[in-house]
Amino acid sequence: MDRMNRSQRLVLIMKLLSERPGELLPLSFFTERFGAAKSTISEDLALVKEALEADGSGRLRTHAGAAGGVQYWPLPSREEEHATLEELCRLLNDPGRILPGGFVYMTDLITHPHWSARIGAIMAARFIDAEPDVVLTVETKGIPLALMVARALGLPMVVARREGRVTEGPSVTLHYISGSRRIHTMTVGLRALQRGSRVLVVDDFMKAGATARAMVDVVGEMGCSVAGVGVFVATAVPEKKQVERYVSLLTLEQVDEVARTVRVVPADRMTKE
Repeated sequence: MDRMNRSQRLVLIMKLLSERPGELLPLSFFTERFGAAKSTISEDLALVKEALEADGSGRLRTHAGAAGGVQYWPLPSREEEHATLEELCRLLNDPGRILPGGFVYMTDLITHPHWSARIGAIMAARFIDAEPDVVLTVETKGIPLALMVARALGLPMVVARREGRVTEGPSVTLHYISGSRRIHTMTVGLRALQRGSRVLVVDDFMKAGATARAMVDVVGEMGCSVAGVGVFVATAVPEKKQVERYVSLLTLEQVDEVARTVRVVPADRMTKE
């Protein structure tokens, strides 16, 4: 490879960082790639960090010492976050999305890479300082969002199943009652979560919070701790959920099937205890 100028290196450095979110990359990774001295790469990274801080987007963390390096997380700026949530509210407030039972159709949004990636990045920004080790969700609709949260944080994702599978090996199984008073089963393979891990619980929707509560309980049964609970949309009613603390990005305040009106608004970051 021909020697590059600084502008060319900066573009490729951001590309490499974006492809490896959360991964600790030693300076030697860049020096070998670009044939440049460590001092030169350090200056390049300082410029990247300065630009990210000026824009308020992304987070670059440098680690000193022989085992050091740099980590990057592709997080949105406050302006990007606000614009994304407002647009999602506009889309979800379409009366054509109203479903029987007071629900709102949102599968097309959470399964679309354009939106799931943005939602995942916003959720990651909420929990990056909690320093989770793994992201946990339950099949099936929570998977796209949890995967994007995990990607933005550079973490593995674990899926709780509705029933055990031979391919998962030994597992922990828990039975719980949903808000509709139905009995459900949740199973997580013992190899999926290492004892002592800090687990970020992610789901697409919360009404009473029974599913989130079950995931929290499974985490405890497996000798792990909860780093946080995050959901894309939570209902305003009931106000008291089965989990004491959680973060929702949007709040479903009202659905009127007769008047054909729906109101979804950006939520506060943390519910009251």
